[in-house]
Amino acid sequence: MSATRRYRLLCPIARALDRVGDRWTLLILRDLHAGPARFSDLQSLPGIASNLLTARLRQLEADGLIRRRDAEYGTTVYELTELGSETAPLLFELGKLGARFPPDEIVKRPGNLRTIAVTLKEACRRVVDSSLRLRAELIVDGEAFLLSVEDGSVDVTAGSVASPEASLETRYEPMVAVADGRMAFSEFAAKHVKLSAADPARGQALASLLADAILVMGQDLARDEVVR
Repeated sequence: MSATRRYRLLCPIARALDRVGDRWTLLILRDLHAGPARFSDLQSLPGIASNLLTARLRQLEADGLIRRRDAEYGTTVYELTELGSETAPLLFELGKLGARFPPDEIVKRPGNLRTIAVTLKEACRRVVDSSLRLRAELIVDGEAFLLSVEDGSVDVTAGSVASPEASLETRYEPMVAVADGRMAFSEFAAKHVKLSAADPARGQALASLLADAILVMGQDLARDEVVR
């Protein structure tokens, strides 16, 4: 938020909103939870102008929430700092609140599906068994994500996965519907999920983790309604 528009209040909530309260800022942070991104990746946010995206990125960098770094092939990427990573619980709780409101009649589909990473990551973190170790692939409408679990830590990042132990394929709209509570998990599992694994135990581990994650998103479902 520009200096002229700051609340200038001692309240910590106001101080947080001074940094993340502008339009698009939280959505940029949301997408960066899926891993480092180029400017063009973030420009896929539907409706954001390039000059506004540039301004938001500069302010986030000045506030210490993101940083720029050089990447392969002479490109520049943006990524979360440690402070920026701490916005995951905030974004998750906003998602839970947003799920209590119906979507608009006409909605825009996201330019890419980096949007799913932070909610799924934070939900899994809240339920994961600290003994679980898993390297799995999620494919949502053809976009691949790595779900990695180790020592109670969970991460979900955009990009293809080499030699996953288990793979789950689904579509974006049913995934949002089940997270919102507009679709029963049993229907989602039966009609909109394809699960594969060389070792059935690894597939079941992935299924159980995602079922528990759905529960913590607010679904009132029986624990044993897991993906088969």
